Amino acid sequence: QTQLVESGGGLVQPGGSLRLSCAASGSIFSIHDMGWYRQAPGKQRDLVAAITRGGRTDYADSVKGRFTISRDNTKNAVYLQMDSLKPEDTAVYYCYAAIFSPDSIKYDYWGQGTQVTVSS
Repeated sequence: QTQLVESGGGLVQPGGSLRLSCAASGSIFSIHDMGWYRQAPGKQRDLVAAITRGGRTDYADSVKGRFTISRDNTKNAVYLQMDSLKPEDTAVYYCYAAIFSPDSIKYDYWGQGTQVTVSS
């Protein structure tokens, strides 16, 4: 049973920082792309940041220069460092991983979500 477990959300004041972590466990053959999405109330789930196995990154325009995604392939983990947080960053953040089986079938996995609230 493969699963993604997230941690690190919480309440922070505007201008503050948080670091989200996500680790994959269970039956894992090969993890390719990993990333973070977020969903605010009444809105769709949108990409925040993504990172390939080789370390190439991509960010939503709204978080460029403030958020940094990284990963540790030895730990099957992905991280999101969030700085200069704004109230509009408030959302549930979901970890994502594209995991391939030994017969090259791609499976999409999602974490359970962690709440990030930016408020004074």
